[in-house]
Amino acid sequence: MFTAETPDCLIVTGMPGAGKSTVTRLVAGRLPRSARLDGDFVSRLIVSGRVGALGEPADEAARQVELCNRNLCTLANNCSDAGFTPVIDWVVPDRKQLDFFVSLLPTRHVLFVVLAPGIEVCRYRNTVRDPRERFDFDGHEDLDAAMKRELGDTGWWFDTSSLTPEETADRIIREARHRARVN
Repeated sequence: MFTAETPDCLIVTGMPGAGKSTVTRLVAGRLPRSARLDGDFVSRLIVSGRVGALGEPADEAARQVELCNRNLCTLANNCSDAGFTPVIDWVVPDRKQLDFFVSLLPTRHVLFVVLAPGIEVCRYRNTVRDPRERFDFDGHEDLDAAMKRELGDTGWWFDTSSLTPEETADRIIREARHRARVN
């Protein structure tokens, strides 16, 4: 279980539709002092000239992803220094990006949870979202394969396919400190 005395930095990742936003809201709401840091929100701080993570030109997309990652880590460090547990909601697709996070969070115990309900569950969850929150993404197979190849032995790969968001959040709070350490 997390404690206010030693805020860890919790990164919750997974494919689009895995439940990151819902679960991180619940986790952050259940902790005594926390801050939910939404990578999608932080990336959208760029209004003019914004290029999405998979957009073109690819070099500009990569530069903006790095900027978002830096900003998330700066916010996480500031929140942690103030006694709040940072809960980051963001797609971390590979080891290079995870290592970048860890390098910018050098004094934190980084916990890394990959919500892994499976591709079909992710697709289904997108169909039952509020229409304003649905997304177009057809790269589940490629992203799943890349994440497993790059991150398969790192953190806690948590199959949430048969759990409610509340059950998932409760287990993360109870078990992440022991299961989600970054290797």
